[in-house]
Amino acid sequence: MKTKERTGNYNEALQQKIGSGFSATTTAADVMQGIELAGKTAIVTGGYAGIGLETVKALTAAGANVIVPARDMDKALKNLAGITNVTVGQLDLADPASIDAFAGEFLGTNSPLHILINNAGIMWVPLQRDSRGYESQLATNHLGHFQLTARLWPALKRAEGARVINLSSFGHQMAPFDFDDPNFERRSYETLQGYGQSKTANILFTVELDQRGQHACVRAFAVHPGAVNGTDLGRVAPMELFQQMGTHDADGNIYPEVAKKLKTVSQGAATSLWCATSPRLNGIGGVYCEDGDVAELDLGNIDHQYGDPATLRGVQPYSVDAANARRLWSLSEKLTGVTFTAV
Repeated sequence: MKTKERTGNYNEALQQKIGSGFSATTTAADVMQGIELAGKTAIVTGGYAGIGLETVKALTAAGANVIVPARDMDKALKNLAGITNVTVGQLDLADPASIDAFAGEFLGTNSPLHILINNAGIMWVPLQRDSRGYESQLATNHLGHFQLTARLWPALKRAEGARVINLSSFGHQMAPFDFDDPNFERRSYETLQGYGQSKTANILFTVELDQRGQHACVRAFAVHPGAVNGTDLGRVAPMELFQQMGTHDADGNIYPEVAKKLKTVSQGAATSLWCATSPRLNGIGGVYCEDGDVAELDLGNIDHQYGDPATLRGVQPYSVDAANARRLWSLSEKLTGVTFTAV
């Protein structure tokens, strides 16, 4: 059903809990109870490891056909073996030509795309640049997904009710988006700042995509999956960072009291799946969600403690600011060379 009036999240208009009944302990099975996706098509980037793999399992179990774009084809084929209704395709989010090739192949099927989950990402890596000279966390986490979503737009429109889910993180609280020097060409590189601004970009992209996409019946959601045990997202992060945050001891071991508070992979996938499928979100979009509900705005009233993952919640106002969202959209078009009119 087409939206007759704009109901997006410009300037926190919808950024408040809706009483979903879910929580930090909600699992993928909980949110997918009663959801039927037969005849639906989904794409899940990074859907062959961690919460992405759990997301794919839940979507296919509900009847969806799922395409998993993969940079590491061998790993993807191995991890997805035995799961029905899954197709693997080659994609490197840091390579614009690879993105265009993947999207072009999908568009050639003339299939509608009902769910796009931009799940893949890198975190806390040393300074690396893609072939264009762009900082790798920005290039992979945001710019690659911006281009992919733009290229897949005709298929999203064809679904007549699609949802786009952008995996962000509490990490957005580490940094607003630096419009003056997004690629660390003049400022000293700090990986936490790079990661933080890429996660802020995921939210700002969500806000503007939802605002522009409503007329085409495409709604967008940003997700914080929570602090999850059993993923390889931080595999290259320096141990010193975890130690500084108070989560690991001097020998590099996570404190047991911290470990027991982490989410399982199934709990980590729950909010993405809720945003992708829940009828409770009909008529809502552009919001940042966590723990199976829309997150509250962080106005300095939340005491964040890295040793207690339950306190790592809330969304910063700068990440849902309308002016920032429009500005990032224009910059993303400039950096990627992709005109994304979302019409």
